[in-house]
Amino acid sequence: MTITTLDTPSAKPLLDWYDRHHRELPWRVSPGMATRGVKPDPYRVCLSEVMLQQTTVQAVKRYFERFLQRWPEVTDLAAAENDAVMAAWAGLGYYARARNLKKCAEAVANEHGGIFPDTEEGLKSLPGIGDYTAAAVAAIAFNRQAAVMDGNVERVISRLYAIATPLPAAKPAMRKKVALLTPADRPGDFAQAMMDLGATICTPKRPACSLCPFRGACEALKLSDPELFPVKAAKKEKPVRYGAAFIAVTADGEILLRRRIDSGLLGGMTEVPTTAWTARIDGETSAVAAPFEAAWQASGTVTHVFTHFELRLSIWRAAIATKVAMHDGPNDGWWEPVTNLEAQALPTIMKKAIAAAIPLAFKTSKG
Repeated sequence: MTITTLDTPSAKPLLDWYDRHHRELPWRVSPGMATRGVKPDPYRVCLSEVMLQQTTVQAVKRYFERFLQRWPEVTDLAAAENDAVMAAWAGLGYYARARNLKKCAEAVANEHGGIFPDTEEGLKSLPGIGDYTAAAVAAIAFNRQAAVMDGNVERVISRLYAIATPLPAAKPAMRKKVALLTPADRPGDFAQAMMDLGATICTPKRPACSLCPFRGACEALKLSDPELFPVKAAKKEKPVRYGAAFIAVTADGEILLRRRIDSGLLGGMTEVPTTAWTARIDGETSAVAAPFEAAWQASGTVTHVFTHFELRLSIWRAAIATKVAMHDGPNDGWWEPVTNLEAQALPTIMKKAIAAAIPLAFKTSKG
């Protein structure tokens, strides 16, 4: 159920708090900057919002700055090579975001003259832009009165209204509350203020309620312990999948790599040869499934947790005297110097696999 004894509070206390306590972020136009006439850049807003999905602010900062150094305008990103974009994204996770971001940039450049649509509906027409990102860009970049709700905002809203319905079922009710709260004036600042409030004051554990601009209106604080909200449905235990990864290294320090197909998990990323594991099925774990015959040596096991499952890869290493030509349809392989691994689009699980077989691989890589 949802407790609705609270009238919609004013946004003013929150905006006043934001003016004094906002976070300084590389993609943000702060209130002080806005008073000096600085306008938000829709490209920067969109790039940051896509990167921030399922990722922390701290992790995103260096990726955001690196992307802007290489592709300062949306047209630059549109013209970039796919492999270069995937390599720059490597390690940030959820790689479909990078593929969709590239498609979005191409659509903006080729179909909209390099100018982002300035409405939620227009933004949602772009590839890979869903309800959340469209609302965030519309509010923050174009000052549209859009209801923006990320994980931080969910927590604030659930406590403010003491919403007892478990997530994710509570999301529609929460979104309606956010829409009612969002002011016509400064909706972009309001959205960012809600995010900052959840990140710095209304935190998951030990929220600093005495400092909260909504403390006088918060139903959770009045009725119970705010830490009881948001209510979450019981998590299902993640299944464990198994597979193997094969690290073949030549005497002059080259390693066999290949490119994954564009669709599916880790689509378009670079990998070492692996067996056919997926989120639903196990792959072979022994050297029987190696890409070619060699003296494969067991090099331990690495574990990586994806959103819906845990993967455990048995690592096999082989010293190769003669390079083997790899021709496997879309998975054609190539031999890459170990010193150049940081420049490749290797996801974290593949870096773990390589490091298990070659412990100093990424310390000697040029980057």
